[in-house]
Amino acid sequence: MSWTECSESRPFAAKRLVCFPHAGGSSYFFRDWRKGLPEFEVHSVCYPGRADRFGEPTATDLVAMAGEIAEAVKPLLDRPTVLFGHSMGAAVAYETARALEADGVRPAHLFVSGAPASNLVRSDARAAGANEESVIAALTALGGTDAELLDHPMFRELILPYIQADFRLLGSYEHRPGALLGCPVTAVAGADDPRVTPEQVARWASVTEGAFRQWTVPGGHFYLTDAPPYELVREAHLAPPYEPVREAHLARDETRSR
Repeated sequence: MSWTECSESRPFAAKRLVCFPHAGGSSYFFRDWRKGLPEFEVHSVCYPGRADRFGEPTATDLVAMAGEIAEAVKPLLDRPTVLFGHSMGAAVAYETARALEADGVRPAHLFVSGAPASNLVRSDARAAGANEESVIAALTALGGTDAELLDHPMFRELILPYIQADFRLLGSYEHRPGALLGCPVTAVAGADDPRVTPEQVARWASVTEGAFRQWTVPGGHFYLTDAPPYELVREAHLAPPYEPVREAHLARDETRSR
């Protein structure tokens, strides 16, 4: 099974966007983004253990998984390619960007959404993945999942196990010291997100030598369900020019919020 899904091939699109879902999420979460970003060819990452990869074992090592994803998406970087990761997907997208740059291939931009910086301890994810009730409590706090669905036997039998596996995956992740990214990074979070603080989001600035911007948008953890940040993706990519591999780093921008 492929690591990515592209529901609409756009051979003449000037840019590509690769989206990384949240814990428990699948590639379907970003399927409609192609409509809001017609200038991009949109790809979504397919994690094992769900949707079309339901029969596969779930991942247990986030960095190793990111390395496999990097190999899979490397051919897409023949055009300027933006990586966008939400929640757990932010950490996976970041580690994918690190793997790509270590191999001499630079993404055009990295978006990290709804997540504390990857160099922060993720004790909340470890606690949430401890048992089924902890996962249910975490999902309830974050919102985005219908309360009736959480109590449905089918949900608990088929879906809850891979959500719990994702929480464990994130909880076991440890940031490794290493080279800073060269690509620009934009961090986005909902103003009412119970999971992250602006201070935690701001620390994403420490992972790159490129430009950094921070945006606070209306909504909670799943702000992008009702208001996908299409304009931020479009504007952020247009602001700094695309840099070919190994060219000079972009100058750091002043952190902004709205």
